Amino acid sequence: MSDDTFSLPTPAFKAEEALVQLRRALRELKLAERGNAYELRGKRIAELALDDGAIAVKLARRPMNTPEWDRLLIRSSVEQRKCIDEVKKRLARWEHDE
Repeated sequence: MSDDTFSLPTPAFKAEEALVQLRRALRELKLAERGNAYELRGKRIAELALDDGAIAVKLARRPMNTPEWDRLLIRSSVEQRKCIDEVKKRLARWEHDE
């Protein structure tokens, strides 16, 4: 008996639904929503866009008026959770640095 008999197929990634969930998660982190972007104290820290069945994310390395960006492409629910965790880590680090 192999391990494959108990594995469940992963559900198809639905980028539009995942984008709604991601936006909700960022609002719950007290980020201000401005169109497709999210701000912390007036400084843009994230931008989201649909990109051919995935979600293209730009995350600021530090909150600045003109930030340097890290780019992510979310194609699964696992990557979506990792993105939210990364935003939480950066917010905690930025709070600590102040």
